[in-house]
Amino acid sequence: MKRHLAAAIGAALGLVLSGPAYADIIVGIAGPMSGENAVFGGQIRNGAEQAIEDINAAGGVNGEKLVAKIGDDACDPKQAVNVANQLAGDGAKFVVGHYCSGSSIPASAVYAEEGIIEISPASTNPVFTDKRPGPTIYRVCGRDDQQGAIAGKYLLDQYKDKKVAVVHDKSSYGKGLADETLKAFQAGGAKEALYETITPSEKDYSALVSKLKQANVDAVYFGGYYQQAALLVRQMRDQGLQAKLLGGDALQSNEFLGITGKGGEGVMFTFPPDQTKLSSAAAVVEKFKTKKIAPEGFTLYSYAAVQIWAKAATDAKSTEGEAVSAEMNKQSFNTIVGDIKFDAKGDPTVAGFVFYEFKDGAYTQM
Repeated sequence: MKRHLAAAIGAALGLVLSGPAYADIIVGIAGPMSGENAVFGGQIRNGAEQAIEDINAAGGVNGEKLVAKIGDDACDPKQAVNVANQLAGDGAKFVVGHYCSGSSIPASAVYAEEGIIEISPASTNPVFTDKRPGPTIYRVCGRDDQQGAIAGKYLLDQYKDKKVAVVHDKSSYGKGLADETLKAFQAGGAKEALYETITPSEKDYSALVSKLKQANVDAVYFGGYYQQAALLVRQMRDQGLQAKLLGGDALQSNEFLGITGKGGEGVMFTFPPDQTKLSSAAAVVEKFKTKKIAPEGFTLYSYAAVQIWAKAATDAKSTEGEAVSAEMNKQSFNTIVGDIKFDAKGDPTVAGFVFYEFKDGAYTQM
């Protein structure tokens, strides 16, 4: 019934496959390894590969070694489906990824059909789990309705009687986050001054900036990725618009300031509390420092995703999706980012967001 049943039958019949391959467990690592969001794909890869290295050093899972297979989706939905099918064809039992919600949502249908566990460390759109295609789909990060509620409350507290614009990039992530923030803002009795969209492939936002200036906005909430946010705020400052810019977790990158220069100072974004400060993560953080890797962003979440799957597979004494998901549903997992337990949708039961601000050439938790 499954798409790759023929391959499995071939293996059972002893077609030309090397013996040692049977002792390896394939772990897929999927995300934007190229393109403008490659910095986040790199975070996922760094975290997952370090976890695989540590688990293998401790004996592997059920006596078998983990072997990573990398899938580059470039944050493109069609490419993400191709990556998912390739990983399924390679025999992956578990996938860490994807990053973009627009990739995770369609790819999850493939993983669900094939009985493969997928744990996203970064996809925050509620649809990913609200319309979960099967019981093997999870995430360890929070959701946009959670970070949108925090952003919306901040805008209410600081800008309720001022002019606020909401802008998004039309992506599943960007629109979803902007709309959740706007929902929380409106629920408090406020009304946005403007609601606009951008096309990410465009680099000239002067027409939008002119609209924002004409409306005399005091704050702009942006739903989208750091590259477009950086271009937008730089062009705002170039045209003399000093309105505050706020965004979500996809603004988390020091490369943001490489685009904006000093114009990015004061920009705020929501992200989970700084996990590198946790005592539970100290040993792993030190390993990254030794390798001259900054364990920022979704790096530690990706490590935790592998920890969770490995513990569940060990306790299930199986790598089959149904058996592993049964363990994932009933346990609370002690990870480097804290204890994680999943709800009926596959979301973590506790997920928090706080504000960060770009200041003095870096971003810091407020």
